[in-house]
Amino acid sequence: MKSSVIVFPGSNCDRDVAVALEKLQFKNQMIWHKETELPKSDLIVIPGGFSYGDYLRSGAIAGKSRIIDEVIKAANSGCLVLGICNGFQILTETGLLKGTLLRNKNLKFINKDVHIQVQNNKTKFSNKYKENQVLKINIAHNEGNYFTDADHLKEMKDEDLIAFKYCDENGIKNLNSNPNGSLDNIAGIFNSQKNILGMMPHPERMVDEMISNQDGVNLFSSLIN
Repeated sequence: MKSSVIVFPGSNCDRDVAVALEKLQFKNQMIWHKETELPKSDLIVIPGGFSYGDYLRSGAIAGKSRIIDEVIKAANSGCLVLGICNGFQILTETGLLKGTLLRNKNLKFINKDVHIQVQNNKTKFSNKYKENQVLKINIAHNEGNYFTDADHLKEMKDEDLIAFKYCDENGIKNLNSNPNGSLDNIAGIFNSQKNILGMMPHPERMVDEMISNQDGVNLFSSLIN
């Protein structure tokens, strides 16, 4: 598979994603934000970081960058798109995903390993995971508090568009296992066609047992599969 990782000034997880993709045998290219054309890609990744220094609002300036027009065209034509952390924020800014990411409930930056539960393992992003599998994944964000309106929340539940939810190590989902105040413990969502995934946790940081764990590997191997 061919992948493209979009790089903005302020991105700091682009190389991590590239390492994860190349480990899983993706043929990857790094695409600078000023480019106006995308190479033929099976997967586009918008990585985490602080694009444009998070000025105005997280992801707001990146959502208007030159390359994003091409990302939107590719996404609308069915290309797989993965937005991680700041990438998730950018996807909501472009309208490719509904909802928004607010300040964390404690108004502080959070960087720690948390548990999330797979809510839908029947997608191109999650088919290698078991149903309701609990993963240990790192988060590092200041605006990870997902919010949307009641109609969209119902739509996500009805159409199985919630990808991951925050939980404890036993899969229990409540306020205590919700690190940022996210609505209904939501950690990641799909669009209605399920070709776009936005998630706050960083699967690319969990692909090597030596430095973390391998709970993120199956997200990337699902795409290969």
